[in-house]
Amino acid sequence: CAEKGTSLGCIILSNGEKWKALRRFALQTLRNFGMGKRSLEERIQEEAQCLVQALTQTQATPFDPTFLIYCATSNIICFIVFGDRFDYEDGNFLTLVSRIKEILHQLSSPWGQVGMYNLFPGLMSYLPGPHNRIFENFEQLRLFVQEQVKRNQESFNRHCPRDFIDCFLLRMEKENQDPLSYFHMETLVMTTHNLFFAGTEAVSTTLNYGFLILMKYPQIQATVQAEIDQVIGQHRSPSVEDRVHMPYTDAVIHEIQRFSDITPMGIRHAVTRDTQFRGFLLPEGTNVIPLLFSVHNDSTQFKDPATFNPAHFLDEKGGFRKHNAFMTFSAGKRVCLGEGLARMELFLFFTTVLQHFTLMPLVQPEEIDLSPLVNGFGSLPRPYEFHAVPR
Repeated sequence: CAEKGTSLGCIILSNGEKWKALRRFALQTLRNFGMGKRSLEERIQEEAQCLVQALTQTQATPFDPTFLIYCATSNIICFIVFGDRFDYEDGNFLTLVSRIKEILHQLSSPWGQVGMYNLFPGLMSYLPGPHNRIFENFEQLRLFVQEQVKRNQESFNRHCPRDFIDCFLLRMEKENQDPLSYFHMETLVMTTHNLFFAGTEAVSTTLNYGFLILMKYPQIQATVQAEIDQVIGQHRSPSVEDRVHMPYTDAVIHEIQRFSDITPMGIRHAVTRDTQFRGFLLPEGTNVIPLLFSVHNDSTQFKDPATFNPAHFLDEKGGFRKHNAFMTFSAGKRVCLGEGLARMELFLFFTTVLQHFTLMPLVQPEEIDLSPLVNGFGSLPRPYEFHAVPR
């Protein structure tokens, strides 16, 4: 699936029939395990309450929420691919989450390692430098996934698949006589690796950036909380069905995604045939990288794109307005296969936290810097602390 290093190969970077087969399988399996359904919504609601309990234990003292949010969001994809969640104090889990956080920071550093590595894998394998730490972290993630696969194999029951790994093992068993099958052990490990990494970092980074933005603009935070109080109240958990009745909150979440632009570049892919584009010939096999940043910061699409403004996603009557230039999850056939899961997580975690807490910064709102700490493979917010004040 990938050469030495980042191991972003199976679903993320593959092309052709292999990509079609793996994506189709992954999407169907995610749906089978509840993506877009009430069963998974309940799992997210339960995890959101675990996050609320952890925030309550801080007793409104200053703390950095980044790691806690990583743990909460990671547990959702863990439930799907591994069939279980981890305690926030589990040492192995904390080490794993720490590695994911470190990988994203390194990939987004000025080195731009992932772009260089994916374009020049043979060269990067021999060069010294901080990118070798990325390789080490990815390898540790791979070994963790490999151990999870081994655990599943030891208790595998083909009549009762428990998680994504079991479903993949079942498919491997069915196609074990097909020499052209894409379903084998290496592909299982790396596909699970891809889902685990992507399923952890995207939602957690968006939430971390979003909470920082809300402290910069306390009136926006207060307006979201007022809508939560009106639609949901304080005596039940938020549900996905509430979203249609909460246009302002929905607009704020979309604007957080647009403004933070956590994936300024899409993943590179190859054109399948000679293609003419704006007078240029792109020969078959040419790598193409979509620049999503250029869309989200296009002044012809978003009025004053450098300003955080939920009105970008509101109509004249205050209703939610979809925007064709919103491409956080990319577009077309390569759209993120976990989009439905990510949308569900963002809404439920976001509203549950704000239902229970007001987020107070340690500095004056005007002193909060929203520019990214690093901006490369991903955009990461600057480190911050807050008081989670019970409402």
